Amino acid sequence: MAAQGHGARDTVRLALIVGALGVVFGDIGTSPIYTVQTVFNPDDPHPVPVSVENVYGVVSLIFWSVTIVVTVQYVLLAMRADNDGEGGVMALITLLRRSGAFRGGRTAAWLAGLGIFGASLFIGDSMITPAISVLSAVEGLKIVEPSFAEAVVPITAVIIVVLFLVQRRGTAAVGRVFGPVMIAWFVTIGVLGVNGIAHHPAILKALSPTYALGFLFGHFGIAFFALAAVVLAVTGAEALYADMGHFGRKAISRGWLILVFPALVLNYFGQGALVLGDTANLSGPFFLLAPGWARLPLVLLATAATVIAAQAVVTGAFSVTSQAAQLGYLPRLRVAHTSEKEIGQIYVPWINWLLLVSVLVLVFAFRSSAALAYAYGMTVTGTITITASLFFYIARQRWKTPLWLLVPGAVVILSVDLLFVAANLTKLLHGAWLPLLIALLAFTVMATWQKGREIVTAKRQRTEGSLTDFVEELRRKGTSIATVPGTAIFLNRGNQTAPLAMRANVDHNHVRHEHVLIISVETLPVPRLRDDDRIEVDPLAYEDDGIFFVRMRFGYAETQDLQAALGQLDPDTTEGRLELEDASWFLSKIELRRGTEPTMAAWRKRLFIATSYITADAAEHFGLPRDRTVIMGSHIEV
Repeated sequence: MAAQGHGARDTVRLALIVGALGVVFGDIGTSPIYTVQTVFNPDDPHPVPVSVENVYGVVSLIFWSVTIVVTVQYVLLAMRADNDGEGGVMALITLLRRSGAFRGGRTAAWLAGLGIFGASLFIGDSMITPAISVLSAVEGLKIVEPSFAEAVVPITAVIIVVLFLVQRRGTAAVGRVFGPVMIAWFVTIGVLGVNGIAHHPAILKALSPTYALGFLFGHFGIAFFALAAVVLAVTGAEALYADMGHFGRKAISRGWLILVFPALVLNYFGQGALVLGDTANLSGPFFLLAPGWARLPLVLLATAATVIAAQAVVTGAFSVTSQAAQLGYLPRLRVAHTSEKEIGQIYVPWINWLLLVSVLVLVFAFRSSAALAYAYGMTVTGTITITASLFFYIARQRWKTPLWLLVPGAVVILSVDLLFVAANLTKLLHGAWLPLLIALLAFTVMATWQKGREIVTAKRQRTEGSLTDFVEELRRKGTSIATVPGTAIFLNRGNQTAPLAMRANVDHNHVRHEHVLIISVETLPVPRLRDDDRIEVDPLAYEDDGIFFVRMRFGYAETQDLQAALGQLDPDTTEGRLELEDASWFLSKIELRRGTEPTMAAWRKRLFIATSYITADAAEHFGLPRDRTVIMGSHIEV
């Protein structure tokens, strides 16, 4: 039996690794298609001249960049800063909250703003990655047959539409299909790399950091601008972290160290060897590594792999936006959980369709991977730098890492990250402005929503009034308020104020239910909770009036099914007086209006109100029975 148990666990681990290969590594795994080609692109505003010394330097820079940023910064360090299994920038923000870093002050504001901007950059990355990845693969058709050039953009658009249409099936189903494809991909690019190295084995000397450092400091004017393209080799590092909740740290780390990293290194060195042999190979060194008969199959495999690359960041975008909504930085969005086994596997329809439209616009606007490459690096370097900054702050404040150990590591890693940022800023006028604009827009929406939400909460509390005073008012009115049999359930933010729907029912209908249950739903900055910690019944001074109060707690990665949670309520705590099976549910629908009070700038008020329209239906979000749910309206000025 023990052997069977071990065998089952091994099967599960293997399935997770294969699934991770099919979802998580697509972005970084397809970077070899365009990285070396972009570095030596003669049409680049700051081209890198082709010479033996420069090729050695570039290949060495790529190797050590991937090693430091992906292997060390993310796989060995950042992925240990998980929030109960969840990763990404939003997980770092929740860790900072739990450590008390957000309790006020200028530092708290800077950390919060930095984290939200990092999440915003990742959203921009989620729009650019599918466009550049699929375009770069389909462009391989031009190498096979130049007459296919005009078909590249339409084929890319069709592939992208199909990709986003299958998202609703969930990452588990997608991963099972894509996993074997990516295994074939990494084996193939590794073999191609070995073939290239075999012709010029001296390229392996570039494994020495002396070549990277010599190129960087000996030819800084060239190497600095080359970094803006070298960073393409680490695109997808943040997706590894953001997707951690889908497959777990161990599955992602093992997949990277055992298969992905070695295959990437072999391919980059193979391409370097190919360029050394003939500079004419610059037009497409990745595809030219393959013999002529294998290039069309390689284009097809590359296309499949780049679709998976898009999957990696789309999945990460679902995680990031869902966490942002749960933490109050975005409206409540409809989130579909697509797996019974892995709670982190989700699908967010609104984000899916937004990304689809955005990606198609980028494809038709830029029309080539080379044009998009100038924009691509900005999102990657910005997100990586912000993640590193937050990680080192957490390491010091939460884990109490000694300074003698923390400072040297932080200096090395942040120096590399900031050097990449500075290099990409040189591409600002050549396309790098686009991801910054997308990130700025996303940041503005999230910051405005958080501010507006605070204003609405404060005004709503004033409108609702004290729950104690309201109950006293009910007692004074006595028989003038009709009491109907049954149980009414009202959703409220706490036990201090009266639910708006309950107050409206009494003021306008002059009626109340015999038994009332007020539920407050709290989203905690942890992914999930134990059932024992789910429900807490607060004793109220007016339980004799038939009014009870229950706190329900959920992790931010959980489905907030209130009916299912009520099934855990102990009848003894409410003296068995509540009839929950036939209870009526009451929701308060708030209509937002722009007021004259200077709470925010006028444009931010309009943005806040416009953003509120994408809020998911509350009854659906909380799993309420449609035939027993009553919605009562009210309005609040912001």
